[in-house]
Amino acid sequence: TYCCCPHYLPLLPTPPPTLLLLSTPPAAVHTSSCCCPHLLLLSTPPPAAVHTSSCCCPHLLLLLSTPPAATMATRNLSVVVYAKNDLRIENRPIPEPGPDEVLLKMAKVGICGSDVAYWTKGAIGHFVVKEPMVLGHESAGVVTKCGKNVTSLVPGDRVAIEPGVPCRLCDFCKKGRYNLCPDVYFCATPPDNGNLCQYYTHAADFCFKLPDHVSLEEGALLEPLSVGVHACERAGVTLGSSVLICGAGPIGLVNLLVAKAMGATKVCITDIAENRLKVAKELGADYTVLVKTSDAETLAQEVKEVMGMPDKTIECSGAETSIRLGVLATKSGGVIVLIGHGPEEVKIPVVIAAAREVDIRGVFRYANNYPSSLAMVASGKINVKSLITHRFKLEEADKAFETARTGAGGAIKVMISCD
Repeated sequence: TYCCCPHYLPLLPTPPPTLLLLSTPPAAVHTSSCCCPHLLLLSTPPPAAVHTSSCCCPHLLLLLSTPPAATMATRNLSVVVYAKNDLRIENRPIPEPGPDEVLLKMAKVGICGSDVAYWTKGAIGHFVVKEPMVLGHESAGVVTKCGKNVTSLVPGDRVAIEPGVPCRLCDFCKKGRYNLCPDVYFCATPPDNGNLCQYYTHAADFCFKLPDHVSLEEGALLEPLSVGVHACERAGVTLGSSVLICGAGPIGLVNLLVAKAMGATKVCITDIAENRLKVAKELGADYTVLVKTSDAETLAQEVKEVMGMPDKTIECSGAETSIRLGVLATKSGGVIVLIGHGPEEVKIPVVIAAAREVDIRGVFRYANNYPSSLAMVASGKINVKSLITHRFKLEEADKAFETARTGAGGAIKVMISCD
């Protein structure tokens, strides 16, 4: 989608917007007198007139100070939640990047459970949709324009987008725990817009360039994968660990992949849906437990029978029964981390946890985990592609969200293409 001619690099910091609309430049310009390498395909010299706004050659910049408005991209379809059960697709202005930002042509965006919750409930805890908000934060795209201070990226770079941009100034940021920054801009968390759209601007230093062999879909899945990396680090998963994972949704499954990659030798995963446990088994789970009761003591006994008592438990559902199970099933001196966000108050046997020195730790998003997540995918240590079960176009967002909501067809991760 960009000019194939390398001469633009010393002439411009970014290619002109006109070039973004051309998937293949007109054949007439690919000729022997053009600087474009496609000239090798033809031998007839073209007339001078080919160096115009439709030519892929950057020499047009010497002739045109401003590309014709008619050829510039004007559409920016965006998926916007207005209120509970009010989801719309609308055209929004294409933003301009700030000095330290890049303009991205969005490519792939996964639907997260939080996106569905903002649509169906209008809120998650104290985060309430009070005005129209663009959804989407599991994403990857292509750089189309760079702010004047950006040196780490160039137009054409394919990037994974870490959706939370912190203030960089508070104590949490300075200590490296920027996921706790009170002034973070986080995509698709009220009131901050997300990036389930066609064009979006983002801080360049929170965009991670993808190697050529890593797909844009894999880049989008670095977001949930980073949750798993952060959770396993908080739990202290390492070589020889035995791990119980409560919940076999997308987050539970990425935790399974990460725990195995970090050296866990025994991993058991629980869920209320048998089809998800089947997927978990295919992804490497050593044991599975189908949850048929809300009695945590009974479930803890089932876990003990199949794997013994785990030294790490990763709770991904937010359900009270599941949290109680984690406390009761975890070995004395072990750790339980809480990822799932359910009711604000739950009843758990905290005295039992205290008496057995079972540490209970919170998990909120991630910090400094995108590089290691990308490294694990790029090296082949983790394969996230199998998590994607359904794919839709941006214009089919209503069907995509309904599929994610109902789990129809065994949906695990629903991916939307924005291009």
